[in-house]
Amino acid sequence: MNFIRAALIILCLAVGFILVIKQTSAQNPSAPQGVAPAEKTAEQVYKNIQLFKGLPESQFLPVMNFMNASLGVRCDFCHVNKDGNWDYVSDEKAGKKTARKMIEMTGGINKNVFEGNPEVSCYTCHRGRTSVSHTLAMPLPTPEPRPSQPAPSRGPQTGNPTADQVLEKYYQALGGAAAIDNLKSRVMKGTMTTLAGLDLGYEITQSGSELVLATITTPQAGVVQRGFDGNRGWEKNAREIRDLGTDEIFYLRRYPDIYRDIRLKGQFSRITFGGKPKIDGRDVYLLRGTNSSGKRESLFFDVETGLLVRRTTSTITPVGTIPEQIDFSDYRSVDGIMMPFTIRVSAIDSNYSVVRKFTEIKTNLPRASRRQMLVLGPHASSRAR
Repeated sequence: MNFIRAALIILCLAVGFILVIKQTSAQNPSAPQGVAPAEKTAEQVYKNIQLFKGLPESQFLPVMNFMNASLGVRCDFCHVNKDGNWDYVSDEKAGKKTARKMIEMTGGINKNVFEGNPEVSCYTCHRGRTSVSHTLAMPLPTPEPRPSQPAPSRGPQTGNPTADQVLEKYYQALGGAAAIDNLKSRVMKGTMTTLAGLDLGYEITQSGSELVLATITTPQAGVVQRGFDGNRGWEKNAREIRDLGTDEIFYLRRYPDIYRDIRLKGQFSRITFGGKPKIDGRDVYLLRGTNSSGKRESLFFDVETGLLVRRTTSTITPVGTIPEQIDFSDYRSVDGIMMPFTIRVSAIDSNYSVVRKFTEIKTNLPRASRRQMLVLGPHASSRAR
């Protein structure tokens, strides 16, 4: 599939699996077995990159989506589309030239005023609109009354838990260390609902931290399957079998990862207690941490049950901080371990903003079933174990 056709599919598909505008292997053939290759930069993959040189390839499309969402526009606001054919390299449109100036402006403000911290972004001024407000709107809004100061409490204050105590309560709420360690694989069946309200059949099979097979049944494209065997990802649809790109593999494995939202200990270089806010009227404990990739995360645990109900991640990029939120609900016991049967992903890319609702979850598949996950890829004979 060439560059133009693949780019068009990105805008049209709403099945939670996008086709990126390149065809790259997820593994460098020259890299040693088991060693992940270094990630390419934006200018190594895309043409006519002027301001994002050195940006990791995996951040390029999220950065584009962040700017789209900040202005409330789509790709054709800056990029040329003639008769359904995209020319992303072209500088013909004035919007693209203006975008470069705005990126340079915000970058300069952050560098010179905020010591390099991404405090100012496209969204700071645009707030989902192409135009910005230049003055106050009349009449002025009525100021909110100042909150009254609560009377000092004379009784004993209950101390806040530590981050380690919150995580330990979460582990016990899931079923304890033994149940967590016993989790080797699982099959999850249900539906995936897109932002447009389209319900798709969804099934995902996972074995260990590497093997994954996802199957989506769509009304337009039929059955689409994607798999990852620890080294290479692939997709099989009605037209072809192809290799997945790096970012496609990331999203395939991330939602939902079999261990990432369960085995939280060890994922963070620093994690602290952040307060006791409310979500949907319920008290939650907030933990703030920095993960091994340097991204800032916030974890919210229900005070009463101890279960994880929300996880947010912030990725710092040259155009601003890109947020992502995952909500977990409808926990049920599956073979002695609590699992969420509803997972809502909120992302700036509408293709990945979906709600997964599961009707059936099974754990610890027979070895033969796990091996069957690998037989549909383009290199099945070399994958079988």
